[in-house]
Amino acid sequence: MRIKKIFQNLDIFILIAILALVSFGSVAIASAIHVNLGEDYATLMKHFAFFFMGIVLMLIAANVDYEYFSQFHVPIYLLNLLLLIAVLLIGVDGGGAVRWIAIGPLTIQPSEFAKVMMIFCLSKILADRPDRVNELPTLLFLCAYMALPIVLVLMQPALSSSLVLVAIFCILLFVAGLSYIWIRNIVLVAAPVVGFILIDVASETPLLMDKILAPHQFNRILSFVDPTRDADLYYQTEKSISAIGSGQLTGQGLFQGTLNQLSYLPEPHNDFIFSVIGEEFGFIGCIFVIGVLLFLIFRCIVIAISARDTLGQLLALGVAGMFAFQTFVNCGVALGILPNTGMSLPFVGYGGSAMWTNMIAIGLVLNIRKKEMKSLFEGGLL
Repeated sequence: MRIKKIFQNLDIFILIAILALVSFGSVAIASAIHVNLGEDYATLMKHFAFFFMGIVLMLIAANVDYEYFSQFHVPIYLLNLLLLIAVLLIGVDGGGAVRWIAIGPLTIQPSEFAKVMMIFCLSKILADRPDRVNELPTLLFLCAYMALPIVLVLMQPALSSSLVLVAIFCILLFVAGLSYIWIRNIVLVAAPVVGFILIDVASETPLLMDKILAPHQFNRILSFVDPTRDADLYYQTEKSISAIGSGQLTGQGLFQGTLNQLSYLPEPHNDFIFSVIGEEFGFIGCIFVIGVLLFLIFRCIVIAISARDTLGQLLALGVAGMFAFQTFVNCGVALGILPNTGMSLPFVGYGGSAMWTNMIAIGLVLNIRKKEMKSLFEGGLL
């Protein structure tokens, strides 16, 4: 009876979408790590293990009362900060960055979990202040509230995760009712700043950005604004675009992608999994993945609309925004329309912490849906 209650009223559309993405992603990962050439299956087995552990985390998140749990948003926020500080103190180095904490045989990436923690904490604060979001003291507090984890993430450095946190902040402020006057003023300030950054990076003698950004961050932006400056910097993006283009309509076939099979693609099982999909499954495969992700995002928005409380609406929209931003950036990087930054494609690319974060986030959305199903007499969008 208790087991039945755990699975009761779970949104079947979301579950099917996740299963489709993970299944398709697993096939692409298998090709990316060259299991057809006799390479070790360990990475693929870890991917499955991460997913099955993620199912457990999803079910827990789907069945713990989020309204009751929200009263602990302060301890959750502090735990988030402690984990991010722990990375700086006892973190494990990998690829020139310190982003992981070793717990026995596992390594976790706190900057990934920070995403769902900040969605939860920020949603609670905004839900408790529905009429004060446009007041200057509230906005200053919220900016400082978000700045702490963002700065700690940047110190690792993990630029992609910090960008997701910024996106979550902006999305939740917008859906909480931020005035268009504030949005206009922010755009008027941000537009020239972004313009200055791009111009300064592209200049022969930068005034400021080479001193603020880490060398690898500066080079990634440089390769985007001026690919001809250094062919080595544009190598990853160039190979990714070539792979996707060579797939044409239907792709070259599973395990038949030339650039993938010859190991020309960078990080093909993770950051550039979309390139593998484009080369081997073509335009149709890319559209399938993007279509399922868009459906998942749309479903989160539908659940947000029908949520019975403001907290539920903000949580679901925060999760939808996180998935939308990560999808756009990952695909944009693979297609060369955005600077290169390591951001995984939700439920498709390899990564334990990313998978667990996404599954917990989906669990929260399923939780909101389950509560809405219990309150149909109040009205709701099914």
